[in-house]
Amino acid sequence: MRILVTGITGFVGTALARRLAGHGHELVGMSRDPARIATAGVEAVAGDATSGAGLEEALAGVDVAYYLIHSMERSVNGSFADTELQGARNFAAAARRAGVRRIAYLGGLVPLDAPVSPHLASRLAVEEALLDAVPDSVALRASIVIGARSRSFRFLVRLVERLPVMALPPWAQFRTRPIDGRDMVELLAAAASAPGVAGRSLDAVGPDTLSYGGMIDRIRHHMLVGRGSLRLPVTLPTVSSRVAAVIAGEDPGLIEPLMGSLGSDLLPRDEQAAPLLGVRTRSFDRAVERALRDWEAQEELAAR
Repeated sequence: MRILVTGITGFVGTALARRLAGHGHELVGMSRDPARIATAGVEAVAGDATSGAGLEEALAGVDVAYYLIHSMERSVNGSFADTELQGARNFAAAARRAGVRRIAYLGGLVPLDAPVSPHLASRLAVEEALLDAVPDSVALRASIVIGARSRSFRFLVRLVERLPVMALPPWAQFRTRPIDGRDMVELLAAAASAPGVAGRSLDAVGPDTLSYGGMIDRIRHHMLVGRGSLRLPVTLPTVSSRVAAVIAGEDPGLIEPLMGSLGSDLLPRDEQAAPLLGVRTRSFDRAVERALRDWEAQEELAAR
């Protein structure tokens, strides 16, 4: 198959492109800066979903397109959600014109019985735009993807590494089902041609249900960090997210909407991707051990 991978310079996109190339597919990679595309054998195309530039060239002759773009950039006249939806609509329309058979999208888990945050609402709007345009498409919804290059995982590791006492806000009690990055890639690869998933939204989760506080404790255990924790009775979301971003060396524009989505459990529904796509998922502990090992192969972790 001829397959387009957008977001190919990101954590999931890079790993997915290598997986697909290794199985003989003809790959196109779209990026605003195609010089950053490092996967061998990929046809690099300059493109920007928000403006629409390069979409026709990138999608020409494509059978399956992966939409792995998650923009946190504010538009001139609106929020990051406006920018993200505009990009999805541009991409969806171009994919429909090009005769793309399936779009595979990676979005976010949504709460079962709580209001949807602006960040997750944006992901849902993108999902709907893509699935409406190309009916054979499929959406995978995940929470935290565990991997050495995953920004959400790196954020948690940096907090564990740099805080002498971990201050746990009230959202630390809420639960989710994190997934190993290797399993996420296998689910996405399977989604390209799997029968029986057309037009469906599937929850991509690992086998372990953990609170965010529990995840931090397990990461701390694997990093051999014996520091204590302090549970805070109340937190100011905007202030705490900006402070946490500074401590972790991350962009507050990314961390604030992400932390704004942690106000309830993010657990799967009955439509789970792994059994439908034939992927056996790894435990959280195995995922963290592998991610930390890969991280240390590239750079030192002070806490280890």
